[in-house]
Amino acid sequence: MKYFIKEWIIPILVALVIVLFLNKFIFILVTVPTGSMEDTIIPGDRLYVNEIFDINKAERGDIIVFRSIELDNKRLVKRLIGLPGDKVEVKEDGSVVVNDKKINEPYAIKSTGQAKTFNVPEKCYFFLGDNRPISYDARFWDNPYISEEQIIGKVLFRFFPFNRIGSVE
Repeated sequence: MKYFIKEWIIPILVALVIVLFLNKFIFILVTVPTGSMEDTIIPGDRLYVNEIFDINKAERGDIIVFRSIELDNKRLVKRLIGLPGDKVEVKEDGSVVVNDKKINEPYAIKSTGQAKTFNVPEKCYFFLGDNRPISYDARFWDNPYISEEQIIGKVLFRFFPFNRIGSVE
């Protein structure tokens, strides 16, 4: 019995404590409920999100999880398009221009609509969904900017469904 406890129970308990610690303070698990990020992320995908991500190292195109004050602090998963100080123009044809340069968005499903221009304030970020025809994103919010304090983390990895396991680009 002593051998069983030493060789099986203690290692399992230690592993469980480590997993719980990582899940509480380093990573969170997020399930995506809508199709706003299709085809990159499908509804029902389960994602690991790095909570100790340094937002100052964020790059355009990163997929980020944040709390939306406009939507009752609901967690949203969107693609980072505008960094602090950027001028973001969403054109009528659905293309996006940042600081007078059209950005390449092979992941985006474009939609036509009204042209809009956004000037991203300092310590704020601008996000759009990949599936633009159905994404309720910064183009439609009363306040289209997400502050640093609202950022939760960067999506690192999809762990479910099993046929789509891997990094998320």
